[in-house]
Amino acid sequence: MVRAAGCVLWRPAPTAADGIELALVYRPKWEDWSHPKGKLKRGESAGDAAVREVLEETGMTCALGTELTTARYRDAHGRPKEVRYWTAEALGGAFTPNSEVTRLRWLPPDEARRHLTHPRDADLVTELLAIRARGLPDTPGKSRHTESTGT
Repeated sequence: MVRAAGCVLWRPAPTAADGIELALVYRPKWEDWSHPKGKLKRGESAGDAAVREVLEETGMTCALGTELTTARYRDAHGRPKEVRYWTAEALGGAFTPNSEVTRLRWLPPDEARRHLTHPRDADLVTELLAIRARGLPDTPGKSRHTESTGT
């Protein structure tokens, strides 16, 4: 099982209809637009990996919020893959293109949903908006996330 973690990274955008923008990354190796995510390192928790991957792929520091639905699928090599996702608020930073991620776009949720390559990633946008609509925690310091080691 390939284990990975990532975030639906957002920032306040008062002029946007939903009040937020989402970060999408372009990965030239896969020719896709996705949420920042990546494989866990040995001994690393999924939450720590998600925060690390956001920093590596977007240049942004972030604070984890609510855990989202875990994606399960087969990777490009046919191996089973599990990706745990969280909402995460961008706290600051600056994007620098690299070999893994060459572009970063901040988009309103509806536009982000249409721009994402994989439907499972678009579903995460819908889930984030539902969490916000219900008033559940998706901001720093309000996370309900708990995690056991070894996952």
